[in-house]
Amino acid sequence: MMTDVAEQSDGPVRPGAQQPSTNGNEPVVATTPPAGDGGPAEARTGTAEPVAAARIVQIRERIDEIDNALIALWQERAALSQEVGATRMASGGTRLVLSREREILERFRGALGADGTQLALLLLRAGRGPL
Repeated sequence: MMTDVAEQSDGPVRPGAQQPSTNGNEPVVATTPPAGDGGPAEARTGTAEPVAAARIVQIRERIDEIDNALIALWQERAALSQEVGATRMASGGTRLVLSREREILERFRGALGADGTQLALLLLRAGRGPL
C-alpha cells in the first residue's frame, strides 16, 4: 500500500523544488517544515529528520528514473516479442516456442530466484498474451 506520497494536482512537492507562483511572476520554492510537525515532508518521507528526509527524496528520485526506464524497456520488449510471434506465425511457424520460454524463465529464476520466475512470466505474457 502506497501512502507515503503527498498528492498535489501537479504531483508531489519536493523540498527546494521550484513551483509555479500563484500570480505567474516568480517561482515559489517549497521548503521543508520544521522537524516533528507532521508536515508534508514528514508525511512524504516518514521521517522528520531533515538530512534523512532529503536523502530519501534523493533516493526516490533515482527510483523514479529507474521505474521510468523499466516501463519503457517493458513496452519495447513486449512490442519486439509480439513482432517475433507475428513473424513466426506469418511464416507458418507455431504461436509459441516453449523451449525459448523455458530459457527465459530459467534466466530470470537463476538471477532473481522465485521472484524472477514471476517477473519472467509477466514479461512473457506481455509479449505473447495469455495462454
